[in-house]
Amino acid sequence: MIHPIPSGTRDVLPDEMRELRAILGAAYGVFERAGYGEVSTPALEYEDTLAIGGVGGTLPVYRLFDEQGRVLTLRSDMTVPIARLVASRFSGAELPLRLCYFAHAYRGIKPQRGQSREFLQAGIELIGAPAPDGTAEALTLLCETLDAIGLTSYRIGLGDVALYQALLDSHGIAGQSRERILHELVTRDFVGLEREVDTLRLADANAVEQLKRIPQLRGGPEVLDRLDGVAHEAAEGLRAIHERLDAAVAERVIFDLGLVRDLGYYTGAIFQVYDPRLGAPLGGGGRYDDLLGRFGRPLPAVGWALTVDRLHIALAGEERR
Repeated sequence: MIHPIPSGTRDVLPDEMRELRAILGAAYGVFERAGYGEVSTPALEYEDTLAIGGVGGTLPVYRLFDEQGRVLTLRSDMTVPIARLVASRFSGAELPLRLCYFAHAYRGIKPQRGQSREFLQAGIELIGAPAPDGTAEALTLLCETLDAIGLTSYRIGLGDVALYQALLDSHGIAGQSRERILHELVTRDFVGLEREVDTLRLADANAVEQLKRIPQLRGGPEVLDRLDGVAHEAAEGLRAIHERLDAAVAERVIFDLGLVRDLGYYTGAIFQVYDPRLGAPLGGGGRYDDLLGRFGRPLPAVGWALTVDRLHIALAGEERR
């Protein structure tokens, strides 16, 4: 008799576990050498805590009740729990704080999509280091980690959540129209984006062209030179980051001006990791300079997380090649 397990979960057997441990060991070696201390937080958080971080309304989460009737939530990522941890346990610590973690996260899914309910992440959070230097450090550490794991074909898509927001602001686009446009960007549906822009019926043809064209710009630093007006000014942060990257890191970066993530706490540079062996991102991250302030200690911050199972698949694909 086969006893089923919940869809989106899986068992891991010894041979694969050894390979996963090798990935985790390589990542931990990079983190430790860079001065990042490992932390752990509970898998369960109060729903109110995630609400402060703005996660509760953006991600499908699992909820249950404790003995007093308070709503508990399985963590859907590690950034909000670490923001809580820093505000409550590191109130007097010297900055910047360099923290790392290896932890499972949990998200509600639609079973037919083949997504994971439970997934293991390896990640870092750099607290108290403003842009662009802090962002450059995070990107450099990301490349060092992927190199140590053994990936060779990866690329990092780099964008800035503030860039398209500034463009929308300049054209006075707000409310539900703004939300629908941003949703199309999150899902990477550029046909849907063009449809939503057309429904605005803007009189300025140049504005319509900008709103449709800029999110589809991808490539090297030369794509930043194709911006003008508000978009050119908003991309200054991306230029500053690129100037601070070593050549070996910079050559891994692809500027993606339509990159938007589905977590509402990002405020500036955002990035995702891609590998040709896998059709889904291996991980990602970005700046969240406003999040710590919601927990009572305003600090600039940047972080990223890699999904270990996806790393394993991509690495196996490269080794077969």
